Amino acid sequence: MADLSILNLVLQASLLVQLVMALLLLTSLYSWTLILGKARQLSTYRRLANEFEDNFWREKDYVSLYNRVTSSQTPAEGMASIFVYGYREFFRLRKQPAITPSALVEGSERAMRVAINKEADNLDAYLTPLATIGSVSPYIGLFGTVWGIMHSFHALGGMEQVTLAMVAPGISEALIATATGLFAAIPAVMAYNHYANEVDRLNNRYDTFSEEFTSLLQRQAHAAPVSVVNPIVAPAPVVSAPMATYAASNPLMAED
Repeated sequence: MADLSILNLVLQASLLVQLVMALLLLTSLYSWTLILGKARQLSTYRRLANEFEDNFWREKDYVSLYNRVTSSQTPAEGMASIFVYGYREFFRLRKQPAITPSALVEGSERAMRVAINKEADNLDAYLTPLATIGSVSPYIGLFGTVWGIMHSFHALGGMEQVTLAMVAPGISEALIATATGLFAAIPAVMAYNHYANEVDRLNNRYDTFSEEFTSLLQRQAHAAPVSVVNPIVAPAPVVSAPMATYAASNPLMAED
């Protein structure tokens, strides 16, 4: 009876089928590298978002928060980067004497939109290769299967009587390529769907934070900045000491 173990089937397969299976195994290893790397990245971004959001709503002075974030040795990422972009543009535009509150808020909002787009690009990393592996690997395995079956039938073409026992090993060798393709594709597809959902959730958090921060900046924009407006206070009338004593003793002048 023929030995149908997976290792023997791979060793007995044609050279092209072996190359296809080797390619798919390397693709699977690369896919798992991307999966683990993406898991670490998203875990880091979620942690950073939670930490910054807690600090943001706890902090009353956004200037000190901005200074603390920008003075850190590590560059701002995620939600902190959006805050830095928006607040930096807010103060840069606020120095212009003729700036209107609406223009001030719109400029900050545009800066935060740029930061959100950059963060979205970072979050999309590794997703395209995972999608490619998940969609292409089954077809590569199918190609190896078709080639293996063709090779098996070609080898049996010169025989007068063909039995199932003679055909089964060759077909089994060919089907290993399809199984290898599915082995590489299924984890990649599952990881892509899961991570795409996580990326959408993070992007929604970034959009929500941008809208909330825009509302806070709008309040500051409509408030009179102390550094710009210097209120003029009318000086108190100067009254001499004798006159003040006479006014205090005269009820008519006291009423006036």
